[in-house]
Amino acid sequence: MNKLKVGFVGWRGMVGSVLMQRMLEENDFKNYTSFFFSTSQAGEKCPFGFAESEYLIDANNLEELSNMDVILTCQGSQFTIDVYDKLKNQNWDGHWIDAASHLRMEKNAVVVLDPINSDLIDKSYSGGVKTWVGGNCTVSLMLLAIHGLIKENLVEWVSSMTYQAASGAGANNMRELLSQMGYLFNSVSDMLENRQGSILDIDHKITSAMLDKNMPINNFGVPLAGSVIPWIDSDLKNGSSKEEWKGQNETLKILGSQYAPVKVDGLCVRIGTMRCHSQALTIKMKENLSIEQINEKISAGNQWVKLIINERDATINQLSPTNASGKLDILVGRIKKLNLDSNMISLFTIGDQLLWGAAEPLRRILSIISNK
Repeated sequence: MNKLKVGFVGWRGMVGSVLMQRMLEENDFKNYTSFFFSTSQAGEKCPFGFAESEYLIDANNLEELSNMDVILTCQGSQFTIDVYDKLKNQNWDGHWIDAASHLRMEKNAVVVLDPINSDLIDKSYSGGVKTWVGGNCTVSLMLLAIHGLIKENLVEWVSSMTYQAASGAGANNMRELLSQMGYLFNSVSDMLENRQGSILDIDHKITSAMLDKNMPINNFGVPLAGSVIPWIDSDLKNGSSKEEWKGQNETLKILGSQYAPVKVDGLCVRIGTMRCHSQALTIKMKENLSIEQINEKISAGNQWVKLIINERDATINQLSPTNASGKLDILVGRIKKLNLDSNMISLFTIGDQLLWGAAEPLRRILSIISNK
């Protein structure tokens, strides 16, 4: 069987770098004839010795792109806007795999999360679909966490209160968060040495530093270190952000007709963590199950769910972004029934935004396509 010719675009960025790391770890590249494209460094030597071309290819060269069986891009929505329609208008018939959001809601595109919607992927492939898009990070992580409940048609609705990491905004925002942390520390470092000093004086100086004109806020626009930003993405002018809109709409698109519809809404908040998104979920169940039954069903959802017992020591030691960072584990804990209704539960879940939230679904759909 001939290997697919795969063109990689945006492989140097944050999501692209994680994707390359995962593909190297899994020895995936042996399955493809790989070509590496660049929007800014075409002609420079390719850093991967296994690449078909010794030099980086111009990512704006439609002729070169059209020679690919698959184009996998982590370059962002603007590249998709600039290139996708032009290629299709030239009757390019390859597979387009995209990390960006631009094509997610298109009728001819499938939002891929194969542990959840493998049947939809297979049906769409058989029907001639060739546009595959990674989903919103919080939506993908949420669905993986409660997959065990969804596949048994137990969920009526979900209220998701998210605590999203700086990585969701981009690499420069991650750097800015660290710069903000350093700026705040430096503003009070001398005062911290004096154990007899007033903590209120330190607090006042920190607050002043946050509002200081030298506080680095070029990317976030406001301080995140020592604070939160209770708004993510654009304003839909109806009280919701686009990030919150994605919760309902992308959930329905991922689930397709394979599962019963699930209503989703909530608030999305940026917090000062680096790369793991956390979510507090309030779930209205269709049945009144015991906690033991709920725990069993969530654990059986998929192989990546890692259930944390709802006890203090286990929670503070295991249920944290620190323990999820760089791992494929979907941590789920704090599962309890609510006094509000016998069919309502809450839980807390954490996953790496750059893995299952971004790169891993792309890596897996490429593998699925290559094995068809």
